Amino acid sequence: QVQLVESGGGVVRTGDSLRLSCADSGRTFSTYAMAWFRQAPGKERDFVAVISLSGGFKDYADPVRGRFTISRDNAKKTVTLQMDSLKPEDTAVYYCAARYGNRSYRSDEYAYWGQGTQVTVSS
Repeated sequence: QVQLVESGGGVVRTGDSLRLSCADSGRTFSTYAMAWFRQAPGKERDFVAVISLSGGFKDYADPVRGRFTISRDNAKKTVTLQMDSLKPEDTAVYYCAARYGNRSYRSDEYAYWGQGTQVTVSS
């Protein structure tokens, strides 16, 4: 069973950095592709970043490419999202998600979700 808990959100200013973490308390973390999504008020949940089982493949949504970095540590059962050069439009609740097997960019293909962590970027 996968149980995801995010941490690291907060209120920052434009240009600042934040590091989000997602920890899994289950036993099979390395068999799950992991991703981050975000949802701003009144908007749909959008893809942010994805990482493969081994960490060898990573991809990002265009709005965050070059500013955000996803990584995972299978031994520690954690996935992180390093967010640099933050902008007000990055303000959202950020969710980590797990999917057994291959990576996906679609939120409806992820079975396991964390509770979300708020990121607010002020101008």
